[in-house]
Amino acid sequence: MNVSELFRLDGKVAVVTGGGRGIGKMITEGLLSAGATVYISGRKVDELESTVAELESIGPIHAIPADLGTESGVSALAGELVRREAAIHLLFNNAGTNWGAPLEQFPASAWDKVLALNVKGAFLLTQALLPLLRAASTPEDPERVVMTGSVDGLRAPEPGYNNFSYSASKAAVHMLTQQMAGELAPDILVNAIAPGLFESKMTAGILAVGSDAVGQQIPLRRIGRPEDMAGIAVFLAGRASTYLTGAVIPVDGGVLATR
Repeated sequence: MNVSELFRLDGKVAVVTGGGRGIGKMITEGLLSAGATVYISGRKVDELESTVAELESIGPIHAIPADLGTESGVSALAGELVRREAAIHLLFNNAGTNWGAPLEQFPASAWDKVLALNVKGAFLLTQALLPLLRAASTPEDPERVVMTGSVDGLRAPEPGYNNFSYSASKAAVHMLTQQMAGELAPDILVNAIAPGLFESKMTAGILAVGSDAVGQQIPLRRIGRPEDMAGIAVFLAGRASTYLTGAVIPVDGGVLATR
């Protein structure tokens, strides 16, 4: 047994949706550092280009802009990946969006937008990339799909968060993870990361009072760091996790364990 090889991704090709910022960028940096070639995707070209420029010294990284909240965007990304690669080893369905409004004013459009990207888009992209994911899968090292869920999909957010469609979508992501894990075993392993509080555009409002102050409300007394997300991503991508599928793993500093 060579323990270091359990966490290496040399020769692997990964796709990270929403990879231009926040948690997706943390995942991307971890995969690159472990030796993978990474394709990042998202709607905002400037964010993708900035992340490529920042991380390209670590390893091969490419950007493919796409709106994964639409069927045409999913098809465009999948088609471009088919054109460029014979196999995809790792798919991180991380792209997501949120919406906040009081219950009485919460619009129907917020359900359509959030579920279209967070749930439907992740399902359709996985579906579209199944041939590439199966192309290089072996019994010793199955290919991987990793979903980004949320602690807000594992327990009800506190009153006042007003993220009704987001929390519901993440609960759906967790169930979708488990159902796809059963359908795709043993060729493809499907697991989910359920992040707690990490620095991102989505959490900017919560962290406006300061990450240290907010972190004191978390059992581990801090918010998540980039290496925390990179570590779980590399674990789920590498040979160390080949006996794990259908899992939803909280990475939350102990919030779920104590509330």
